[in-house]
Amino acid sequence: MTIKEKGNISKNTFELRPDRDVSLKELVEFAQPGKKITASKGTRQNVLASRQTLEDLVIKGEVIYGVNTGMGGFADHLVPIEKANELQSNLIQSISTNVGERFSDIIARATMFARIISLSRANSAISLENYDRFIDIYNSGLIPEIPIKGSLGTSGDLGPLAAIARMLTGDGYAHLDGDRIPAADALTKLGLEPLYLSYKEGLALSNGTSCMVAVAAINVIEAKKLLEQYTSISAFSFEALQARIRPFHPDVHKLKPHIGQQKIAETIWSHLEGTELAIDDIQLSSQLGARMTDKVQQEDMPIEDAYSIRCTPQVLGPVLETIEFAERTVTNELNSSNDNPLVTPENGQIFHNGHFHGQYIASVMDYLTISMITMCNLADRRIDRFLTQPNSNGLPAFLCNENRGVRFGLMGGQFMSASLTAENRSLATPVSIQTLTTTGDFQDVVSFGLVAARRVKEIIQNTRYVIAFELICAAQGADIRGHQKLGLKGKEWHTKVRKLVPYFDRDESLTKYLEEVVAKILGGHN
Repeated sequence: MTIKEKGNISKNTFELRPDRDVSLKELVEFAQPGKKITASKGTRQNVLASRQTLEDLVIKGEVIYGVNTGMGGFADHLVPIEKANELQSNLIQSISTNVGERFSDIIARATMFARIISLSRANSAISLENYDRFIDIYNSGLIPEIPIKGSLGTSGDLGPLAAIARMLTGDGYAHLDGDRIPAADALTKLGLEPLYLSYKEGLALSNGTSCMVAVAAINVIEAKKLLEQYTSISAFSFEALQARIRPFHPDVHKLKPHIGQQKIAETIWSHLEGTELAIDDIQLSSQLGARMTDKVQQEDMPIEDAYSIRCTPQVLGPVLETIEFAERTVTNELNSSNDNPLVTPENGQIFHNGHFHGQYIASVMDYLTISMITMCNLADRRIDRFLTQPNSNGLPAFLCNENRGVRFGLMGGQFMSASLTAENRSLATPVSIQTLTTTGDFQDVVSFGLVAARRVKEIIQNTRYVIAFELICAAQGADIRGHQKLGLKGKEWHTKVRKLVPYFDRDESLTKYLEEVVAKILGGHN
């Protein structure tokens, strides 16, 4: 077979090459509508060599799982090679059993892209014709209908990937330009050929971790962005709360060699530069010292702040390091060959294996769950300090500076933030340990990696709402104290909030403002 060239590559097209991995950022970027992918000549040569290796083994009479045997609980059945198409077609029909609403277009496309990346590693032995057709269908913008619930995450995401495989073969429904139409009609309309499955190919399409990787990748990118924002928002809150600044001095954090903690402290310290609201501990010490007498007395300004302020680097440092670990883990999974069996063309061997298992993703999504809830907990405690008059260094109760008693100020917002914080905590039970045996005890240890990834997505959105309310509280507090005294970064945050949210000198529903802050500042969906 001749390896055809793909032509010029534009900035809207990503080229898959044997000598490079794909980053999570690239996965998400090129899963956007209108973006396309192509495979280099070297990648396509490797895919061809992979298929040829499998064909040579079949000619030699090797017994290979999913090629000339049944699958799952029927792995002990030998199947004539003449029944290859029937076997592979039955596989994707049988395992396409997910339920519930469908995944968003971006997750569906990211899942397709992730599966293509895995196939491009050239160990899955898909035919070059079907590999090319898969890419062509992806580039057409056709969206598979993938129900979100029902994946075990053990032989990979069988249900979600089978839904894609059905669409690729012209079965079921697809979404094109916002319309739901039969997949066969969609392919015809686009002038595209459906995939015809020979031995191993249904398995290669559906046996892998690509859907959980897609969701996990988006989670990691969004968690990373939210932490970056929240670290800076923390400094803004500290100004509005008149917090002490020296707990964030880089010199003290050199004494505890956690890189994440040091990075968080350094960022907060730099974002407090120029503030006239946050308090220098040395000056405060001098002021308190001047008031010392021979009697015990209570002052309004203690020498130290509460842990939700002072311990922020120690709390968010582990969150940062967990996100970085999650990014490495998900990136490794994205760039892996993750189905079974796998062939190695360089030595002509085939390996029955368990690379499809999703425990890495399940575990790291559980870690991310803990980290996002940790950040949510911190925001919840800060909100309470803003609204509780004795804890706010002089701000009025519930940040209500006018007509107190007749008005309620921001009291109602805490109902929402406390509720979502509690809801997040209720979702913290580890998913990665919830194994159940299935398939006649053939799949007897499962990961639920996609379930874990879906849960993180919900937790991140809940956390955005809680942080949004802290941000509104900080802006309100800064206005009461005098926002002109904020440092440069604090002024930037104040301006961002005030473009969407007014100063509250009257009571009104906060819902629309919270939604605006989440959607337009914190990057969440409505």
